[in-house]
Amino acid sequence: MADTYKVGGMTCGGCARSVTNAIGKLAPGAAVTVDLDAGTVAVEGGVAPETVKKAVEGAGFDFGGQA
Repeated sequence: MADTYKVGGMTCGGCARSVTNAIGKLAPGAAVTVDLDAGTVAVEGGVAPETVKKAVEGAGFDFGGQA
C-alpha cells in the first residue's frame, strides 16, 4: 500500500522527474507516483516519511506531510 504525501512547488513533468529520482536515490526499491494536479506523491515500498521528506526537500520542493 502506498503512502501519499503533499509536495509543494511541482509544476511540470521535469519537477515530477526530479522528485521521483530524488526518492529513488534514497530508497532504490520504492515505486513513486506523482500527481501534479493534486500536488501529491505516492510512495510504495515501506519508505519512512523522513526519507521522503529528505528527498523532496533535497530536490528543492516543499514537503507538506501526509496527504
